[in-house]
Amino acid sequence: MTRVWKWNRPVTVREVLEDLQQERSIAYTTVMTVLDNLHQKGWVRREAEGRAYRYEAVSTRAAYAAALMNDAWSQSDNPAAALVAFFGMMSDEQRGALRDAVRIVQGPESAEPAPTPTPEPTPEPEPAEPATAESSGSGGTAGGAGENPASASEGGGR
Repeated sequence: MTRVWKWNRPVTVREVLEDLQQERSIAYTTVMTVLDNLHQKGWVRREAEGRAYRYEAVSTRAAYAAALMNDAWSQSDNPAAALVAFFGMMSDEQRGALRDAVRIVQGPESAEPAPTPTPEPTPEPEPAEPATAESSGSGGTAGGAGENPASASEGGGR
């Protein structure tokens, strides 16, 4: 698969063989068998070209790696612990890439906004009592419980 992804286009067995032979000796039939197996597994599609086939990757290398990780994670009896262990193995650079990936997947609409302070509730004003002889001697409601709620909340609640 590495060679098919590297070329990023449909390739023949001969092209993959010549590429691999720059590094090691390998038989044509070996490359043909591996590409046929990848086709049987659904990782490459092929189209006939004369007496040969051209093979093309069905998915990207990133999608393949993601499928492997998902498969390994889903087989765990404790997925949370598996993730913690996996994250513990990551380098700082990999953790940064993970944070970037999470931001991309969440998108700007689903990103959680920064918490905003909850405004303090404004107290309901008490109904004004009619001025009577008893209440007028106490100075009425000025400065008391009937104080303007807006000015009361400005003072020291924050």
